[in-house]
Amino acid sequence: MNKIKTYEELLNKVSYCKNKIELREHPEKFNRGQIEERHILICGGPGCRASKGDKIAESFNEEITRLNLNDKVKVIITGCFGFCAKGPVIEIMPDKVFYIEVKEEDVRDIIENHILEGRVVERLLYEDKESKERIRVKEEIPFYKKQVKIALKNCGLIDPENMEEALAVGAYTALGKVLTSMSKEEVINEIKESGLRGRGGGGFPTGRKWEAAKRAEGEIKYVICNADEGDPGAFMDRAILEGDPNCVLEAMAICGYAIGANKGYIYIRAEYPLAVQRLKIAIDQARKLGLLGENILNSGFNFDIEIKYGAGAFVCGEATALIHSIEGLRGEPTMKPPRTSEKGLWQRPTCVNNVETFANISQIINNGAKWYNKIGAEKSTGTKVFALAGNINNVGLVEVPMGIPLKDIIYEIGGGVIDDKKLKAIQTGGPSGGCIPIDYLDLPIEYDTLTDIGSMMGSGGMIVMDEDNCMVDIAKFYLEFSVDESCGKCTPCRIGNKRILEIINDITNGRAKKEDLKKLESLCEVVKDSSLCGLGESAPNPVLSTLKFFKDEYEDHVVNKKCSAGVCKSLVKYEVTDSCIGCTKCLRACPVLCIKGELREKHIIDIDKCIRCGLCFEACPVKAIIKTSLGGEN
Repeated sequence: MNKIKTYEELLNKVSYCKNKIELREHPEKFNRGQIEERHILICGGPGCRASKGDKIAESFNEEITRLNLNDKVKVIITGCFGFCAKGPVIEIMPDKVFYIEVKEEDVRDIIENHILEGRVVERLLYEDKESKERIRVKEEIPFYKKQVKIALKNCGLIDPENMEEALAVGAYTALGKVLTSMSKEEVINEIKESGLRGRGGGGFPTGRKWEAAKRAEGEIKYVICNADEGDPGAFMDRAILEGDPNCVLEAMAICGYAIGANKGYIYIRAEYPLAVQRLKIAIDQARKLGLLGENILNSGFNFDIEIKYGAGAFVCGEATALIHSIEGLRGEPTMKPPRTSEKGLWQRPTCVNNVETFANISQIINNGAKWYNKIGAEKSTGTKVFALAGNINNVGLVEVPMGIPLKDIIYEIGGGVIDDKKLKAIQTGGPSGGCIPIDYLDLPIEYDTLTDIGSMMGSGGMIVMDEDNCMVDIAKFYLEFSVDESCGKCTPCRIGNKRILEIINDITNGRAKKEDLKKLESLCEVVKDSSLCGLGESAPNPVLSTLKFFKDEYEDHVVNKKCSAGVCKSLVKYEVTDSCIGCTKCLRACPVLCIKGELREKHIIDIDKCIRCGLCFEACPVKAIIKTSLGGEN
């Protein structure tokens, strides 16, 4: 493509490209009598790739070539569709038929029946849990019904490595609008009026952050995109960068214009190779078109973007630590003030936003602040992307309006708890968040409502826990992560969190005394109040929230030496019941040879030698081995 020199040329190019994928955006305009071309959209998210999504794409292309259908059928690997639980998933356009759990052996069936004969392959459609009816259209599946796509709007729709497809859905039109018809103040006011808050965890108003960076004195300023997504189980930013990288590049340029910056950096984990690859492709294509670089759209505005790699340090998700890492220094936070908007990268005014925050910007500019703040809640406008994980049927990536009740996400979108087990808690906010008990299922998901009960929005991890989860063990898991990831700069985080972990280890190992619970809570409050950065301050949150809502489990561990979920190894033992058939499978599975018994005779476990690994429990074909607590049966 030739360099685009003006906003008018950009709009013409967008209009030209739009025709190429109109059958994907507006399938209702077509039917089999009007158009022969078919687009097979294959999810390119990490979940579907892990389930051989790439191989399925290859199989489709081979079959299409074999049948001479190259002019009529195109295979496009898109960004993430979000429905990880049912992957690999594909969508055929303009028919708007959505297939789930597709395998390589299904490819020929889809081509021969659906593509050539127009017969939908019913067995690959989603089956409604209650009505048992097969659902053809993606948007009618319960997982998608209550979702509203803004940040993920183009993920699953376009080829993220094809600039023409990005332009077809309006990429860089918001930048063109800003450069030709809006002042810096107008851009910032639009973002302020939208009510957009930072999606990286803290929820600081984005417009106010931009305004502070604009007002800061200095001829040289910077824009940074924080793509250092480190929460366990979180993959929202990764999905956006893999599925629609141009929306982030465009937003960074808009931010640069608004605050007076000519240079941007994307700080991304080297652990995300596909996201890095697609960012590189998008940046290169944008430069060649003149949408990044010097004199963009003949406006006199210069802006370029460089990628910087992180090595996977969780603390580098904190803005000042991230900035130090870009500068080539150790990734450690610094005391605030001054804020990064005043003194950031190389002591210059710097605006730092995360990927999802930037993914909202162009649509706010194109559709207006009033459109955006009508979505969501009064103090938490727009949508939020969550990585839904844990003991839930529909694991995946969801984008919902702010203010949606927690129960709607768990039961309507998430499809409820696996095996219909009893829901115990929902953990939000990753290591910095907290565990929410089922008493709060009607709670609207907003920044302030989550903070009020001791949790937080965080970057968007949402992990579902059932009756088989031990809440003390959950707190221990997150605290171990925070201790491992501490940069060690401040004493409360470096030493305080270790002392907290030691107490929890004593609790889970049956060594703790009742007074240790008071020490635990007191120490958590000290670390929370005195740590240097937000990550250290929030590290005790999983402990404090579980102490608040599940104190009975802590007391059970301490007083009765009992783990009701049977998770804490030191508080459980395995016993062989009289239903043992003497098959010796448990004996052969035991790594420490603590099981004795002859063939067809009842076996015995030597409790003193047992390491409580549970392999015998899993190996027993007749469930003759039971797990009991040191304080009584579970």
